[in-house]
Amino acid sequence: MGTATEAWVIGVDLGGTKVEVAQLDTAGHVGQRLRRRTDVGDGSASVEAEIVTAVRDLQEITGYPPIGVGVGVAGQIDPFEGAVRFAPNLDWHDIPLQADLSRALGLPVLVTNDVRAATWGEWLHGAGQGYDDLVCLFVGTGIGGGVVSGGQMLAGRSNTAGELGHMTVDLYGPTCHCGNRGCLEALAGGWAIARQAEESMAADPSAGAFLLKMAHGQPKAVTAELVAEAAHAGDPLARRLVDKVAQALIAGAVGLVNAFNPCCLILGGGVIEGLPELVQRIDQGVRERALAAASASLQVLPARLRGDAGVVGAAALVLRSLTQERGVA
Repeated sequence: MGTATEAWVIGVDLGGTKVEVAQLDTAGHVGQRLRRRTDVGDGSASVEAEIVTAVRDLQEITGYPPIGVGVGVAGQIDPFEGAVRFAPNLDWHDIPLQADLSRALGLPVLVTNDVRAATWGEWLHGAGQGYDDLVCLFVGTGIGGGVVSGGQMLAGRSNTAGELGHMTVDLYGPTCHCGNRGCLEALAGGWAIARQAEESMAADPSAGAFLLKMAHGQPKAVTAELVAEAAHAGDPLARRLVDKVAQALIAGAVGLVNAFNPCCLILGGGVIEGLPELVQRIDQGVRERALAAASASLQVLPARLRGDAGVVGAAALVLRSLTQERGVA
């Protein structure tokens, strides 16, 4: 990618089982990349060392240093220090990740929430390019997102804006991992789909026979991906489950459209990628149920960057931060 005279940055997407590191140029093009497994059981220092090694390996491949590193982490991030206040998948509490990595690498480092990073990626280099008002909703194992309003990414008072999966869409719905009832995530997240499938199979074994066969006789092996495959194969139970997911996502999307009046609603994440027809169903549902003034010119779009959204967004965010510090428009 380019020559040693061109600026480039590194994006890092840190999850509970892997760390992905990628090179990004100023136009948002992804170059070299590395993926490493993470062992969270060895503690934060081990994971930090793995990130440092991966960044250095990527720099060695490229042959010249980046100008900065952006890191997306699934957790609550201090907006000033870039410390990870709480990351459940990593079992981290108050880890000064930004300071640690910057000191070890000798480079500017910016740490942000992973879904916020993905929203930055879609906004700056994906389906949201050119829009000043948008909402990204990522439906994977959990549900999260980001809101851009008037050309500004909303962060909130304590930097937790974008927890879209934890808005209540059913007052009497199932308990969510956050402790609330009826969260969008508890109805349409990947873990919730798997839970609903297991409960439905137990309640009606004959209706669940097809799913059970796909799971090789192991009910707990049923995943959202498996439900999507069964639905596409025509299994009635799986199709009913997908219908429930669609209705929950429509309810959530209607609330978001009415609340923020975006130009576009961008839908991504593993559940959407496995069930791409949900984009059209949500689009139709929003137009039927949202306020006419809010939905008249709305575009409902699939995310464009897919699995690259996290690394692209983290890299783009640190590049944006550095160019603003230098007075570059």
